[in-house]
Amino acid sequence: MSNSSTNVLAKGIEIIGSIRFQADMHIDGNIDGEIHSDSGKVTIGDQAEIKGNINAGEVQVYGQVDGNITSQSCHLNSQARINGDITTATLSMEQGARLEGKAKIG
Repeated sequence: MSNSSTNVLAKGIEIIGSIRFQADMHIDGNIDGEIHSDSGKVTIGDQAEIKGNINAGEVQVYGQVDGNITSQSCHLNSQARINGDITTATLSMEQGARLEGKAKIG
């Protein structure tokens, strides 16, 4: 399996439990549990609802996350809603994004 592939969790799919992956992942469904990748990129789509912590190399959020995010790079789209803390080396936030928690950058 190539590291350039992207896994997709489509809208309408709900997972209760942890997800671990190596390549990139795009999530449009609902997850109640931890999302973990040592170096992959995870994109939380605008319809997605995540209840749990996210740990990945790169995180892009367009939807809602109730949990902490730990990454090397984190981008919050204008529609992003985060209820938790972010720990990242670099953070970018578009106008309109909402973070209810702390951000530790660097």
